[in-house]
Amino acid sequence: MPNRHILIIDDEEDIREVAKASLELVAGWKITTARSGIEGLEKAVREKPEGILLDLMMPDMDGMMTIGKLRNQPATQHIPVIFMTAKVQASDWQRLTQAGAMAVIAKPFDPLKLHQQVSDALGWPR
Repeated sequence: MPNRHILIIDDEEDIREVAKASLELVAGWKITTARSGIEGLEKAVREKPEGILLDLMMPDMDGMMTIGKLRNQPATQHIPVIFMTAKVQASDWQRLTQAGAMAVIAKPFDPLKLHQQVSDALGWPR
């Protein structure tokens, strides 16, 4: 399995750490984290990850604003984004995919299956 690089943007430290540990230990991927949309944008431009896991509800700049800015910058507009959120109504999923997300992963997620969900969403072989 190739060494993938994922950026996790979430204001909750526990979520960032569990997702990071899961993807590093289970999948062997390189993981970068950011605690805000602003920090995430900076890291996405600088590090050019192969995918972004993005929280929907964050203070200052929420996930919708963040994905909008990612999509409007040439350096990041091609990076696939997967929302991670507790908002799992069908209408929410539709709104998020219309905003440019590849998929939505419901919180709480299963740390042992997170890499499979990300791989499936991004069309990566497992």
